[in-house]
Amino acid sequence: MGIRSVLSKPFAAFVVREQREWEQKAPDYQHKTLKNLVSKASNTVFGSDHGFKDIRTYDDFKKQVPVRDYEALKPYVEKMLTGQNDVLWPGKPAYFAKTSGTTSGTKYIPITKESIPNHINSARNAILNYVHETGNAKFLDGKLIFLSGSPVLDQKAGINTGRLSGIVNHHVPGYLRTNQLPSYATNCMEDWEAKVDKIVEETIDQDMTLISGIPPWVQMYFDRIVEKRQLPVKDVFKNFSLFIYGGVNFEPYRQKLFDTIGKKVDSVETYPASEGFIAFQDKQDDPGLLLLANSGIFFEFIPADEYFNESPTRLSLDQVELNTNYALIINSNAGLWGYSIGDTVKFISKDPYKLLVTGRIKHFISAFGEHVIGEEVENAMKKTLESFPEADIVEFTVAPNVTPEKGLPRHEWFIEFSKMPADMAAFKSSLDNSLQKLNSYYFDLISGNILEQLHIIPVKKNAFIDYMRSIGKLGGQNKLPRLSNDRKMAEELLKYKE
Repeated sequence: MGIRSVLSKPFAAFVVREQREWEQKAPDYQHKTLKNLVSKASNTVFGSDHGFKDIRTYDDFKKQVPVRDYEALKPYVEKMLTGQNDVLWPGKPAYFAKTSGTTSGTKYIPITKESIPNHINSARNAILNYVHETGNAKFLDGKLIFLSGSPVLDQKAGINTGRLSGIVNHHVPGYLRTNQLPSYATNCMEDWEAKVDKIVEETIDQDMTLISGIPPWVQMYFDRIVEKRQLPVKDVFKNFSLFIYGGVNFEPYRQKLFDTIGKKVDSVETYPASEGFIAFQDKQDDPGLLLLANSGIFFEFIPADEYFNESPTRLSLDQVELNTNYALIINSNAGLWGYSIGDTVKFISKDPYKLLVTGRIKHFISAFGEHVIGEEVENAMKKTLESFPEADIVEFTVAPNVTPEKGLPRHEWFIEFSKMPADMAAFKSSLDNSLQKLNSYYFDLISGNILEQLHIIPVKKNAFIDYMRSIGKLGGQNKLPRLSNDRKMAEELLKYKE
């Protein structure tokens, strides 16, 4: 064993011991976090505007600080973009993470020197939890790849600005940087397809042991490896043993990815966002993600069905219930206050607090009052694929058709199959029945003949890649929406019909 793998085990044991301390008292640590955040930001512009000096309790905080999205926070961000100090957090941000907003154009999410450890140490601790649990540390001696956006940073008001993955790239620990791929020059490439080809060239003859990235883009990388060598990934990277992913639900991609690899490898799910690293999977046999309750973020939760109400219920961690969908709200040492990141989560454990990401608060179908969410369509697809083992999919998305040329309104599923089901009609019926069982409103609409059974629209090979390329969002941290409540994406995807 190499020096990295040897030293990682005692370090992992230390990290997990510390983790056990706060995870057993997570609500207490959360309320301490809120108190510290409010105290440190009391003299900022935001703190002054919202009476931070008078806040003593969480109830006080809720009265003083409304829930906001980026658009509502934007006036404060614009003050920072003109160079003003002490706006949302003392001093100036260390970085702005640049993301694409649907209504706000480019979003600039502040990252402070106090919040950087949340991003860096959380990713590190996800790996160390795996080492501690499994005893497998050998992968740390091989080559590691993190498929991510460019680390090239611009400047806004003298503040380094770029994609979160690019910012994080500048903080990869020195002991990992020597075995990290691809090269810095390749990582800086903006053209995703050219970049993937170059990554393949740099890695195909290396001893790749850990591979990390968003599943659909890792699949693209693997496909090109297989195409070049005419071998499964396991025969190209013989010591590849750990896949780390985040950003999307892995289940729709799992079977095809492992088929391409040629064997099952261990995987660790993470939940990073530009606004903060939220949670990670700490047990191989448990899909729940451990909420990071002691990492500079105070979390709030709004029942998802109340989110668009004028005065929705806001809950702290000790008030949440299991198996309820919540919109996730964060308050952090990056200077985000009452900030809605747009995700929905549900807790599957409170000892310790573990959650699943269930979708996006604005990604749903409710054209007919059914309010179908991402978790439901993904679980319906998973259940159906289990019943049709000969079938395999690459990607899919769902949209309503309110005024079809023939028949009743319906949901339309755009699916790229790598292997078609033997009986498409039976596959469609199984998929529809699975969704009816998961969503009672959808069941009522089908049984009441308000909607007809879903329609499947098979699309051509690489249809979703071509679509993402056409809108300038191919690769990196970009994700395909699983659901749309309108026809904008559906109309474009019709161009790729089989």
